[in-house]
Parts: sequence; C-alpha cells; structure tokens
Amino acid sequence: MKTDIQIAQEAELAPITAVAAGLGVGEEDLELYGKYKAKLTEGYLDKIRPNPEGKLILVTAINPTPAGEGKTTVSVGLGEAFGKLGKRAAVALREPSLGPCFGIKGGAAGGGYAQVVPMEDLNLHFTGDFHAVTSANNLLAALLDNHIHQGNELQIDTRRILWKRCEDMNDRALRNIVAGLGGKPDGFVREDHFVITVASEIMAILCLASDMRDLKKRLSDILVAYNLSGEPVTAGDLKAVGAMAALLKDAMKPNLIQTLEHTPALVHGGPFANIAHGCNSVRATKAALRMADYCITEAGFGADLGAEKFFDIKCRIAGLKPDAAVLVATVRALKYNGGVEKGELGRENPEALKKGIGNLEKHMENLKKFGVPVVVTLNAFASDTEAEVEYVRRFCEERGCEFALSQVWEKGGAGGIALAEKVIKTLEERESHFKPLYGDELSLEEKIETIAVEIYGAGSVKFAPAAKRQLAELGRMGYGRLPVCMAKNQYSLSDDPGRLGRPQGFELNVREVYVSAGAGFVVALTGAVMTMPGLPKCPAACRIDVNDNGVITGLF
Repeated sequence: MKTDIQIAQEAELAPITAVAAGLGVGEEDLELYGKYKAKLTEGYLDKIRPNPEGKLILVTAINPTPAGEGKTTVSVGLGEAFGKLGKRAAVALREPSLGPCFGIKGGAAGGGYAQVVPMEDLNLHFTGDFHAVTSANNLLAALLDNHIHQGNELQIDTRRILWKRCEDMNDRALRNIVAGLGGKPDGFVREDHFVITVASEIMAILCLASDMRDLKKRLSDILVAYNLSGEPVTAGDLKAVGAMAALLKDAMKPNLIQTLEHTPALVHGGPFANIAHGCNSVRATKAALRMADYCITEAGFGADLGAEKFFDIKCRIAGLKPDAAVLVATVRALKYNGGVEKGELGRENPEALKKGIGNLEKHMENLKKFGVPVVVTLNAFASDTEAEVEYVRRFCEERGCEFALSQVWEKGGAGGIALAEKVIKTLEERESHFKPLYGDELSLEEKIETIAVEIYGAGSVKFAPAAKRQLAELGRMGYGRLPVCMAKNQYSLSDDPGRLGRPQGFELNVREVYVSAGAGFVVALTGAVMTMPGLPKCPAACRIDVNDNGVITGLF
C-alpha cells in the first residue's frame, strides 16, 4: 500500500495558473511562488468583493482518537467529489504547523487520494506565513524588553508582563524560562514564556482580520503588560504596529494550491483548535465563497472545540452564516470510545460500537444547537463490516441526520460522490437557521458555563481563585462582551483526556483566564492543557529524511 507522501509525489500537478483559471482567476490576479503555489493579490480580493457568496459547508468530527478520523481527508475528498458532479467548489483549509509534523500527529494535507498538493511544501515552509507570524510576535517581545531596558517610559511592571514569545515547534523546555541573564547590557532578569506559533494571538489576528486597516487596529489593541499603576499597556503604546504589519503584509494574502484532482484549495492560517480558535482565515473563507458556488471548510479537532469556535467566534466576528455541517466519524474511533484497545479495533464488536456511539450522538446534538443541518459521514476503513456501517447509518437517520459513507482516502472524489449528493440534497431541502450558542450580553463566566454544560455535557464549572480574579478584572476593563475561546484537551468532551465516550455531569476546571484583545476573544484554560506542546518519546522527526535528489521521505 502506498503511503500518503508516495501518492502525493507521484501525482501530476497542474500549473497553479490553470487551476486558478478554472474559477475565472487570471494570472494577473496571482502572486506566484513557483509553478504550483500562489497567493491571491489584494487587487483580486477587492475585485470579487461584490460577488454573491456560495454555500458554506463546515466539516467537523467526533473527538480525535489514535484510530484516526480523517476530517481533512474528507474535506478534500468532498471538494473533489463536487468537481466530479460538475459543481464549482473550492476547499478552504488551515496551514499545517511544524509542531505536529515533527511530533506525533503528522501533517495536515489530507490523506490517500484526497490530499492537497504539493504536500511536502505545504507541511514544511510553504509560503512563509508562519515565519511572518513568528517574526511579528517576537518583534513585539523584543520591543517590549527593549523599552524596559531603555528607561521604561511607560512604567511597565515587569512582574505583570503578559506577552509571550513563540516558535512553531514543540519545545517543552521553552514553556517557562528566565530571560535577561548576564550583565547590565543584557536587559532586566525576568521570567518569560514561549507558546507554539499556532497558539499565538498574532496567528488568531491574522486569521480574523478582514484587511490591512483591521489588521493594524487589532495589532494595536494587543494587551502586552500592565504598568505600575495597574493600567493596561498595548502594542500600540509601544509603537510596534507599523513594523509588525509590514512583516505580515504578504502573509495576509490567501494561498492557492490544488487537490490531487486539481480542485482549488485556499490554505491560509493555522490556529490550533484545542488552545486557539482552530479555523482558517476569514479572508480565505470569504474569497472561496465569492470564487465558487460551494466552499468546503474545516475546523480543528472535534466539534466540541473546532466547530463551537467556528460558530461562536469566527462566524460571529466575520458575519458568516454556514449552510450545513458534515460530521466525520469512523467505526474504529467509535469502538475506541467504547473501550476497545487500538490493536483490537479491526475486529467486529457490536457492544463497543453501541457504547462508543454516544460520542457521535453528543456531537450531532451539539451541531443542531446552532441551527445548522447536519450530514454524518463514516470515513471508511477496510476492517469495517457491513453490520457496523448499517448500525451507524440507522442510528443517524433515526435522529434526523442524513448519512453517507465516505471512501475518499481510497478513491478520491469518486469515493465522495454519495456524500456530496447528500450534502447537496440537504442544502436544497433544509434551510439553515444558524445562530451562535450564546449572546454577547452574557457575562464571561456565564459564557464559559454555557459552553461547558451545553457542549461538553458538564454538570458544573469550578473556577480557580486566580481565574475568578481574572474574570472580575476583565469585566472591569470592558472585555465582558467578547466571545470565549476555550482551551481544552481534544480527546475528551471533558477536561480529562482519559474520559472517552460521552461523559456527563462532570466538573470542568478553569484554572486561568486571559484576554486576546487584538483577536477579540477571551481565553479560558481548562484542565492541564498546554500552549506549548512537547515532543513524544519517538518523534516523527526521527523518521524524516531527504535523499541526494532532494526527495523527502517519512513525512506523513
């Protein structure tokens, strides 16, 4: 069986100018990065602004497991299937982070015959967007420390510095550090921290900004520290905005590549969904909606994280109104949620499937809370039995959800036609009545409790004393009307990654709350979730190599 990277390397790519031409995009509307990658120009984005918008389809999933769900694979395959049906479709995805590529999860280009290409470029440096985000973030950190060293005119309290440095790599040793060691020319000694680039506020801002003016406004609003009087100090106060915007100028433009079947794919931005808001950029999504009749986008991890944040943060801020949601599951993952060990998932086990399907049921219920029609798809594995598939089909249809089997990993677009037809049928027959889960007027505490109870199934929320103080302070500062971005482990609906299936009535623990004022949301840290991951015992990086001809192996 060929690996994903072998399939990608054997593919015949079309020139990106030809892919763009299929949607009426001329070469003058592109900034080329070689033959197979391009950015859309600002002029083109302005030109298509009056275009009517197509249908917006969100692809989400159950909670991820080691068995795999294939959410990005289904997103890509669905876009290819629309093409086979003669529909004008575009896929809008996130860019992969180097952290998972070299860690344990692997890349994020899809899989099998439902991939976006060039796969190696996408998973590694791509067009440099993440480098720009990292540079802008760390420029602000450098300006902050330099300001203190050069006399501290703003009277910044070095005990209350909020801004963290970032790096797009899993490096646990950088979570908590001491900076400024050395002599007097080396700055003031203080505690500092790193987050992974995809958890940084700059990444969130890049993905939520509508244009350069909006970008600069958001950058200016970033809260970096407090002064000795307890008043906020912003990036605007440090006069950092212009230089940061200059670093992000090109990164603001959406990237255009293709699937293995030459379906256009706008891949732009990459915030994690467990510790950030988990969606690709608003600019890319809106461009895809104006370029095609159908825009297929995805949100990271399970629907409790990615989909909730897509609806409550991205759609709220950008004014988007999704028309349908596709919920991805696998028989293997459902059995894993039912207590079966990974090595035994290939065996038929009706009892485990019956027990684990509660996880799927909860996500179905959650999506319906947002008023969006739902189609459930099983990402097919060779070990799936007819009885298992039929059980899931009946389960979904009895609960008012359309169902289709997806075989896009094996067959590409041809394996997604049944799913595409169900999605089209749903769009034609069922109107979306989208609404966010909560209103702006609720307090931050009430918003957190609403998400915990309604989406996760918690019985109550316990706020640590520090979190209570932070909530009160953010309310006094005028941030109470912002939406909430929950930072929670991705493996369980609860804040305990070991509680699989459908846990109910548990206590959710909120340990810290802080504002990402530029992004426009408040972050609540739950459980033991980390904003700088670490590498596993056997990192994927140890299997990656490049031969004398420049061919990369081991990347998946």
